[in-house]
Amino acid sequence: MIFRQGSNDDETIVHMLASALRRDISFGELRPDQKLKINELRTRYGGSNHSMREALRILSSEGLVEATSQRGFRVTSATEDDLRDIALVRSEIEKIAVCLALQKGDVAWEGRVVAAHHALQKAEAAVRETSDDLTALEWDAACWGFSAAIIEGCDSPRLIQMHRRFFDQSRRFRLAQLREGQIDFDARKLRQKSLLDAVLERNEAQALKYVQNEIDADLNPQI
Repeated sequence: MIFRQGSNDDETIVHMLASALRRDISFGELRPDQKLKINELRTRYGGSNHSMREALRILSSEGLVEATSQRGFRVTSATEDDLRDIALVRSEIEKIAVCLALQKGDVAWEGRVVAAHHALQKAEAAVRETSDDLTALEWDAACWGFSAAIIEGCDSPRLIQMHRRFFDQSRRFRLAQLREGQIDFDARKLRQKSLLDAVLERNEAQALKYVQNEIDADLNPQI
């Protein structure tokens, strides 16, 4: 149990519960389509009925949990069709955001993209050596950080929010591929460098090509 019963049901507790649930969904500890019963979750994670429900509502808004009328909550499914649909939506969102970022991004934005790429390369090197849960989560955060840094230049809070939501929904698939040793890190390194170069050169066609390649690799990690 993470929190003792009787803990204050404040915003911090709710977000800590959501973080714990998000982690366990990402690593498959809470399985796709698994029913999430409040009492069982409280026994495992702590918190009150109210704080647990609020945490589940946060994950529902992120697409990781599904709320059903009169039936409570369950973990969202994670089928191949789900992955294809997530990739389709990600592709449309990221391409729009990248085009705007290339038009609007300034020199400071370019610096943040370079820094995020550097952080990602360090995280990829680390996870290739040790793929424990903490290193895997740090790697996934760095994956998001690079992608997020690129689209940050679009200057659209709603696009950025939608990007985060669908990037997070694909996390379970990336981490499963990592655990199963399906990721070609050498190919990823080349794609990421090519994407960085295209962004810095403001080459829209090439940038969109490598954004699509990155998303396609979530469907087929051997690409």
